[in-house]
Amino acid sequence: MPHPMPPLAIRAYTATSALGRGLSAHADALAASRGGLAPNDFSVAPLACWIGRVAGVEDEPLPARFAEWECRNNRLAWLALQQDGFADAVHAARERYGSARVAVLLGTSTASIGSTEEGYRRLEDGRMPADLHRSVIHTPHSLAGFVAAAFDLDGPCLTVATACSSSAKVFANAERMIRLGLIDAAVVGGTDTLCDSVLFGFNALELVSPEPCRPFDARRSGISIGEAAGFALLERVVGDDDDAPLLIGYGEASDAHHMSTPHPEGLGAELALRDALARAGIEPGDVDYINLHGTASQKNDEVEAALVARAFPASTRASSTKGFTGHTLGAAGILETAITLLAMRDGSVPGNLGADAPDPLCGPQMAWTREERDIRVALSNSFGFGGNNACLAFARAGYLA
Repeated sequence: MPHPMPPLAIRAYTATSALGRGLSAHADALAASRGGLAPNDFSVAPLACWIGRVAGVEDEPLPARFAEWECRNNRLAWLALQQDGFADAVHAARERYGSARVAVLLGTSTASIGSTEEGYRRLEDGRMPADLHRSVIHTPHSLAGFVAAAFDLDGPCLTVATACSSSAKVFANAERMIRLGLIDAAVVGGTDTLCDSVLFGFNALELVSPEPCRPFDARRSGISIGEAAGFALLERVVGDDDDAPLLIGYGEASDAHHMSTPHPEGLGAELALRDALARAGIEPGDVDYINLHGTASQKNDEVEAALVARAFPASTRASSTKGFTGHTLGAAGILETAITLLAMRDGSVPGNLGADAPDPLCGPQMAWTREERDIRVALSNSFGFGGNNACLAFARAGYLA
């Protein structure tokens, strides 16, 4: 088992999703149990499903100086970077440490593939149209490259693409780099936007629901795809009275059971969870809240429900927030990190929106509706295709005091 790790300060964080732009919009929606899903109006061909679309992305191009990076994914990232004073926090870190000592470590599932799709639809004599003949956007590294350029950062720049755990696993990369002295701070997070490859790909797997998703409901019929961008700035803790929320642990595991189905006993998920607890130096009974992966697919929810029921006491509360936002794929880890940090900040467990007939496999840990609760320690689960599992452990500001 891993040894306990020195905590890292989450100096700033932000998120933009179908719930709105920035932390206040998310906190308000969670408090009101108001979801952001709507009937699909995105795909180029009809597809009867619900999606979590961010309003206004089409209307706000990137600043002219970033014209070569122009694409929907980077637009959404830019919108998120402008919220909650996040850009100012990154600029301050660059001034404090130097541009080569701040890393950009971002997760994405499909990056800017939407622009590549558009290019293929508009081929001119077998070539990309002139306005899309920009190599920097036809690559999974488009997001990280853009963010590094936007902040003029020269530190390590890494893209993690492990499906739905991508923007959770970047926290682990950051911890290792900071611990080894390679960097002093890291911009972590991720962005994924709606695109036809995802909508029709998941539909081909028969995983998309024709109605709003119902995580952990006995009558769930599949997932709702969403889009989101989120970021966090990680640094070393400065003294026991540091007033930032903390990353206190993480766990990663790859069970490689199946390309799209979790291990039936949740082997990889449980290994990731146990490693996160060990790195945090805590026991299951110390965990006040778990933000579950909970996609509303049959097998994922079944496996995760059984894992939580057997591994945690009834006093631990747990819920999925994908009924609010949809499954934002490579951005799910950072979006749900932001939601988890808000839950700790506000003392409020988000309800499990969409579920009104609980799956009998669920234990007493499930919070079906919003609950007021003092949350000192929380986990966030992210389980991706191919058995790419991650679990993050967080503590409230003042935890070390």
